[in-house]
Amino acid sequence: MAKHYDVIVIGAGPGGMTAALYASRANLSVLMLDRGIYGGQLNNTAAVENYPGFKSIMGPDLAEKMYQGSTQFDAEYAYGSVESVTVADDGLKTITTDSDVYETQALVIATGSEYRKLGVPGEDKYGGRGVSYCAVCDGAFFKNKPVVVVGGGDSAVEEGGYLSQLTSQVNIIHRRDQLRAQKILQDRAFANDKIGFTWDTIVTEILGDDQKVTGVMTHNKKTGKDQEVPVDGVFIYVGNQPMTEAFTDLGITDEAGWIVTDEKMQTNVPGIFAVGDVRQKDLRQITTAVGDGGIAGQEAFNYLQTLQDKVQTK
Repeated sequence: MAKHYDVIVIGAGPGGMTAALYASRANLSVLMLDRGIYGGQLNNTAAVENYPGFKSIMGPDLAEKMYQGSTQFDAEYAYGSVESVTVADDGLKTITTDSDVYETQALVIATGSEYRKLGVPGEDKYGGRGVSYCAVCDGAFFKNKPVVVVGGGDSAVEEGGYLSQLTSQVNIIHRRDQLRAQKILQDRAFANDKIGFTWDTIVTEILGDDQKVTGVMTHNKKTGKDQEVPVDGVFIYVGNQPMTEAFTDLGITDEAGWIVTDEKMQTNVPGIFAVGDVRQKDLRQITTAVGDGGIAGQEAFNYLQTLQDKVQTK
């Protein structure tokens, strides 16, 4: 027997938790579903310095505060990996997870995105043995050891700064000749004596022995030179990809897998909304996810009201 809720939110990151807060505050029954702990990528973030109300706060701490707020009006939370979503002719959405089945008329997708891999030899082999996508999670394993950070955006530069507090040296390897990160992050990195930069270069292979990473092979795109760089850790930040595999059959994504919505967070399927990093948009930040979530929570309420009005006029 499927469990029914007025609104179901898939994903409990900042956007999903905000949507749950707004919907439950409107006296709707709300369920948040997530395959892991609430907070999403906040749990992999060190200091958050650009969220209003806090000069600086650790990501996991902000996640906990958001969760307490999102459940204050009785929104429920459950673990579950979503396998499929189907929509009946009457608009009822059925969400099948690895352990349960749920039904709702209003669905908010807030599954976010995941770290993109380099796709080079050695990356999978040394995952958890020197290859990481989370400095906060794994940085302590490389205390006083040299590491490389691959990438040039906000995450790469910010996490490189975090790693510089733990490691002996951080080498940021970027395929271009300038960073894409915010200027304030760049300025900090350039002023940090423990951070170096390798420009116009890509990592072509991750090297190691039977136990762990020992280095990387690099290729300079301008000079054509290949070089082996000895390091103990490789931290990869080369972008994200949407976590939308369970929703591809709904026809709500673009060619790259991002969900397309209007300004009300509504997809092309009535009653299905999307918020946060899973959306097709330019700026993916905590603040924008929260804004999306507030809109979606209110619009889910409005959508349910229209359904109720239709029933009453029949």
